[in-house]
Amino acid sequence: MIIKEIRMRRMEMRMKHPFTTSFGTMQDKPFLLIEAIDEEGNSGWGESVAFSYPWYAEETVETNVHVIRDILVPLLIGREISHPDEVNEIFAPIRRNNMAKAAVEGAVWDLYSKRNKLTLAEALGGDKEKIDVGISIGIQDSKEKMVETVRGFIEQGYKRMKLKIKPGADIEILRAVREAFPDVPLMADANSAYTLEDIELLKMLDDFDLMMVEQPLAHDDIIDHAKLQEELETPVCLDESIHSLEDARKAVELGSCKIINVKIGRVGGLTEAKKIHDYCVGKGIDLWCGGMLEAGIGRGHNVALTTLPGFTLPGDTAGSDRYWEEDIITPAVEAVDGEITVPSGYGIGYEPDLEKVNKYTVGEEVFRAEGTEAAR
Repeated sequence: MIIKEIRMRRMEMRMKHPFTTSFGTMQDKPFLLIEAIDEEGNSGWGESVAFSYPWYAEETVETNVHVIRDILVPLLIGREISHPDEVNEIFAPIRRNNMAKAAVEGAVWDLYSKRNKLTLAEALGGDKEKIDVGISIGIQDSKEKMVETVRGFIEQGYKRMKLKIKPGADIEILRAVREAFPDVPLMADANSAYTLEDIELLKMLDDFDLMMVEQPLAHDDIIDHAKLQEELETPVCLDESIHSLEDARKAVELGSCKIINVKIGRVGGLTEAKKIHDYCVGKGIDLWCGGMLEAGIGRGHNVALTTLPGFTLPGDTAGSDRYWEEDIITPAVEAVDGEITVPSGYGIGYEPDLEKVNKYTVGEEVFRAEGTEAAR
């Protein structure tokens, strides 16, 4: 296939509820949608998960706009592609900028799957008809509020609760939730809010029978996490530290973690995510698919990735109604009793609702093989 046209839409959507982590609170979500169109007029869709501020990673929506427009599109537009894995190779000389790469590569994966009459899950090698999903719960105003929030999601059937924590909002909250729900699968996500100086506090996590503690130490660390894992019974899960197969290999060899959270945008796309998956399966490292507050396109990609057999733990891909009053796909991603049924349609299996897409589009650029046209 030849990528004849790429459309980059700037989107802005307001989340149903503010989402609070150790970094801060967010409710308005700007992001990018990428549409890749082949010579026959078929199209595939990808979504950038970068935020407007570089609190999770160095990328932002604006840096993604620059990298996609000025660097990635010129490398890809007009080229003949036999398989999406080639996009990973084409983009390899460009260092990092993984969220920008993943947005474009994801659109090509969706397009490839549609052209070959495959679901994206099938194209990736997935084998599940349903996936288990958990929920990610932002920091609440009080432990009582957290308990009631968890109760609501348990009643909705979610298979695992992930609680955001930070210094001063950690041990007592986890204790309250565990006392209220002795058997619920529970994990804590620190988003790099601690250091090894907090090791005595972090060792207290062993009292709560957690599935894991996610990225407690520095966002770029694998050395101190290895020291911490030696001291904890609770499995350490790495998130922000893992940007590639090489990062995963080094972390596993050092003993820095027992679990890895794979985020498509963070690792640079589905091809790299597959490589990490295959390696971890061989090493007995459990995987799950993390979320980045995606709208429907990105959520559909996460569903497909989670069908790979090495994703043994419930991910963060909750239903659309967890985050949005209305999503930009049809049908919406729906979680029933903690499970999402993998769609059977070709590609991601969810169709972009162009009326909704246009409603939330605040800008658009169109790139064609014979030139570039800026619009709106």
